[in-house]
Amino acid sequence: MLSRPRRAGPMANGSQTLNMLRGFIILLVFQGIGEAAAHYGKVPIPGPVIGMVLLFLALTFRGSEMPIWLGQTGYFMIRWLALMFVPACVGLFFLPTSHVGQWLAIIGVIVLATLLTLTATACVMKHLLQPETKHR
Repeated sequence: MLSRPRRAGPMANGSQTLNMLRGFIILLVFQGIGEAAAHYGKVPIPGPVIGMVLLFLALTFRGSEMPIWLGQTGYFMIRWLALMFVPACVGLFFLPTSHVGQWLAIIGVIVLATLLTLTATACVMKHLLQPETKHR
């Protein structure tokens, strides 16, 4: 379970809304940088993935803790993550008629991907939950 980040303390000009806006702007800037890198570098990796890796590296090499307001923005987005899938699910209902015969394949791929994800997650959790002496 995700732990809720602590509340942001008083800032120079900031309310909690302003802190949330700052967090969204940082996330969008890194996503934009990732999109540009994917487009101009012609790499087969989605831009948002590149952007999040760059954000991770920036926060890792920053030398201090992650800003509280950025953690709160991430917590807010993860909390409402299910709503972000609604547009993709609605888009399935508007598939062209040429895909009508593909429903069995689409459902099969979804089920297979779900099972593979659950299996991989279970294996990783089993490995991580073992005592540290067994990791070596």
